[in-house]
Amino acid sequence: MVDAGSYDVIVVGARCAGSPTAMLLARAGYQVLLLDRDEFPSDTISTQMIHPPGIRLLQKWGLLDRLIATGCPAIERYSFDFGFFRIAGRPDAIDNVDVAYGPRRTVLDKLLVDAAAEAGAEVREAFTVDQVLFADGRVTGVRGHARGGDPVVEHARVVIGADGRHSVIAKAVKPEQYHDKPPIECGYYTYWGGLPASGFENYIRPNRGWGVIPTHNHLTLVVVGWPYAEFESGKKDVEGTYMKALELAPEFAERVRGARREAPFKGAAVPNFFRKPFGPGWALVGDAGYNKDPVTAWGISDAFAGAELCAAALDQSFNGAQSFDEAMAGYQKTRDEHSLPMFELTCKFAKLEPPPAQMQQVLKATAATEASRNQFVSMMAGTRTVPSFFAPENVGRIMAAAG
Repeated sequence: MVDAGSYDVIVVGARCAGSPTAMLLARAGYQVLLLDRDEFPSDTISTQMIHPPGIRLLQKWGLLDRLIATGCPAIERYSFDFGFFRIAGRPDAIDNVDVAYGPRRTVLDKLLVDAAAEAGAEVREAFTVDQVLFADGRVTGVRGHARGGDPVVEHARVVIGADGRHSVIAKAVKPEQYHDKPPIECGYYTYWGGLPASGFENYIRPNRGWGVIPTHNHLTLVVVGWPYAEFESGKKDVEGTYMKALELAPEFAERVRGARREAPFKGAAVPNFFRKPFGPGWALVGDAGYNKDPVTAWGISDAFAGAELCAAALDQSFNGAQSFDEAMAGYQKTRDEHSLPMFELTCKFAKLEPPPAQMQQVLKATAATEASRNQFVSMMAGTRTVPSFFAPENVGRIMAAAG
């Protein structure tokens, strides 16, 4: 057993939440150790979408030009096809950013890991955390091993779990969990060649829904969802269930028949929850602390936002501006206030049920004018808040404009 010393922060998990958190803390001058059981580049199940608020953060961090240089196509338009009507438009800008991107995780995660290393974080790939260490009820470090290596102990002032919804850190600290909802739908995706997409396309049908996202190498990701009640039966014939769903939009199904499937199907069903993201000597960020259905494709953008908030709160704690509990309670409060409205909307969308009659009236009225359509896509893209769109006075203006 080797005891190698101590750090300010150990971050467990080096993908979309962990690497930015490590990068930001390292840039602030802290000693950071970033661990991941995988090596990079490597893939992971993901909808890949980064909405404009996430792109704004990449720009702020000086990483957007690197992403653009990889050849990932910009997504300038959003569309939502409900069958009887369609809402399409371009999101409003946030800090002059009004585009999204859908990069392959093999590209994006490697870019983020490299940025963390360049900032000064020590990165250990292919490293498995076997145990979370405690002293007097406080997390003090981890015990783990590199692939084929001897056990190693590392200590830190704070250990951050950025290792997804099955977080090793969360399992050890057993945080309070709230706003729980069980899996609502399951989603399967693959990549298609020769399938052009007009931006981020969404199709909503009874008990079925799918999203279309252009990505690297002239490929298009198409992810199809069906109710969780059909999860087991759907797994018996994923391709058949997937392709049959597309027939609910015949024009799109015809586009897919003219394309080439370039990868196996991948999929999952996930629970929906918030976890208290901090405690004595530990913190959670990304899916480890807050997870929701992928139907609105908000995982990466929320991971980026959480990384920014968590790193800023820890900096406030480390530099003495606030106590750890005060700073991290602020992180939790801001995260929850920012995320809960989209969380609730996402869970409603994930039911794959026709909207209630009153909601259908609002959506049909929204489809009637360009200004209202752009408001709706701005909400779904995160450049307008959910509460502001559904505020009674705004809904009244939408209904009046539709005549």
